[in-house]
Amino acid sequence: MATHLFQKPGESVWYVRIILPPSVRHAFGGRSKLVKTTGTSNKAEAMDRRLPILARWKQEIQAAKDGKTASRDLWRPELADQGLTLEARTDASLLNAVKHSPEPLDAKVSGMLIRSVELAHRSQDPTGLAERTRDAFEIPPITLLDGVQRSALLAQDTLLLSAGHRYGLSQPELAEARDIVQSPSTYKPVSPFTTHRLELFRAYRVKDGIAAKTIDQQESKLKKLSTYLRDEGQPLNRKTIAAWLDTLGLSSKTKTQYLLAGSTFWRWALKHDIPWQNAYQGQDNPFSGQELPRVRGKAKADAARKAFAPEQIEQLFRVAKEGGNQALCDLIALGAHTGCRVEEIAQLRKESVVKVEGVQSFKIEDSKTVAGIREIPIHPALLATVERLVAESTDGYLLPSSGGNKYGIRSDSLSKAFGRLKTAQGYGKQHVFHSVRAMVVTLLLRGGVPGPTVANIVGHETGLVTFDVYDEGASPAQKLAALKVLTYSF
Repeated sequence: MATHLFQKPGESVWYVRIILPPSVRHAFGGRSKLVKTTGTSNKAEAMDRRLPILARWKQEIQAAKDGKTASRDLWRPELADQGLTLEARTDASLLNAVKHSPEPLDAKVSGMLIRSVELAHRSQDPTGLAERTRDAFEIPPITLLDGVQRSALLAQDTLLLSAGHRYGLSQPELAEARDIVQSPSTYKPVSPFTTHRLELFRAYRVKDGIAAKTIDQQESKLKKLSTYLRDEGQPLNRKTIAAWLDTLGLSSKTKTQYLLAGSTFWRWALKHDIPWQNAYQGQDNPFSGQELPRVRGKAKADAARKAFAPEQIEQLFRVAKEGGNQALCDLIALGAHTGCRVEEIAQLRKESVVKVEGVQSFKIEDSKTVAGIREIPIHPALLATVERLVAESTDGYLLPSSGGNKYGIRSDSLSKAFGRLKTAQGYGKQHVFHSVRAMVVTLLLRGGVPGPTVANIVGHETGLVTFDVYDEGASPAQKLAALKVLTYSF
C-alpha cells in the first residue's frame, strides 16, 4: 500500500508526493506530480501529517476532474459565438475589399498575420496550420479580396485547432465543430443547466442542510428554464430571462420564487464551478433586477389568504362530522383551540401531552421556526378529545395519517382532506388550513390578549429584542387564561 512518503537524497525530512492523472495536469500548471514537505524526519509523525495534505490534493484533483467534465458542455456555444464574431468581421472586411480596387495585400499586414498564427501554434500544430498560412500568402497575386477570403478560412481553422486542443475533441466532434464554425447562425445552443451541474448543485445543498422539498422545488424551476433555453436556442442573459418569465403566466410573487432559484444557482456556480466562472465571469446576475408587474393594493387584498370566521369553521366541523370523518373533526378542533400549524398538529404524539407548572399542555418539539418550539396549554374544551386520542392511538401519534409524503411531511393526507372539505363548501384559494391559525390570532387579539402572549401561543417572533431575546414569555397559567377566549359550537 502506497504511503506517498519519500526522502530526497541527502535529506532526513520526509516528503509527501502524489502523481497527477494526465487528464487534470492542465489544472495544476502542467505539473505531473505534487510534492510537499511534512516538516519532520520522524516517519511516524510524517505518516500522520501526510493525511490532510493528501486529502486536500485529492479534493483538488476531483474538482479538476469535475471541472473538465463540466467544461466540455461549453465548447459548442463558445465556438458558435466565436464563429459569429468571425463571420461579422469577415463580412465587413469583404465589403471593404469590394469597395477598393484589387490591389495586392500589404506585405506588412500579411507578414503580421503569418507571424501571429505561427506564434499561437508553434508549440503544437498537428494540422500544419502555420505552414498552410505561409503557403496561402505566398501564392501570388494576393489581392485585398483574396487576402480577406484566405484569412477567413485560416481563421476558421485556427478556431477549430484551438477548440480541439482545449477540449480534447474527438473526430466526430471536430466534424461537428467545423459545421458550427462555418454556419454559426444555425447552431442552437444547449442549456448550461446540464444534468451534471444540477447534480453537483443538489449535492452541495444537501450537504449544506437545505430541506429536500426546497431543493426539489428549486431544481424543478431550473429544469423548466433549461428546457426553455434549449427549445428556444437562446443564451443565458438578462433579456432571455425576461422573455422566459413572460411565458410562465404566473403571478409576480411566484415569478419571484423562480428568480430566487436562479440566483441561488448563479451564486453557487460562480463560486464552485470553474467552467461557469470562465463563461460568465464579469457578467451581471441575469436573475437580479428583473422588473415584474407591480400588484396594486386591491389585487393584493383579493389574492391574500383570509382568516376563517368562527361560524365558518363551525360549519366545516359540522359537515365533517355528518360525513363521519372523525380525524378531520379532531384536526379542526385542535387547530381552532391552539392556532398550531397543520404539521405541528400531525406530529403530536402521546408523549407530547405534558404538564408544565401544573397545566396540561402540548409540547411542540419541532417547528418551522425557533419561536415555534413551545408549550401550549390544552384548552378545557379539548381535554376529553385529547384523552380519547391518547387512548385510541395505535402508532403513538394523536391523529391518524395515511403516512408521510416523500419529504416525511405527515400532514399531507390531512391537508388534502381539509382542502377537499373546504372546496366542497365553496371556499377558494384564499382559505386554507392556515386560515384557522389566522382566525385564532385574530380572536385572541380581539379578546384583549396582549400581542406578546399571542406570539408565545402561536410560536411567532415579535421582532422586538425585549420580547424575543430577554423575555421568558407568558406563564402556562397566563396562556391558558388567554386561550379561554376561544369558544366554538362544535
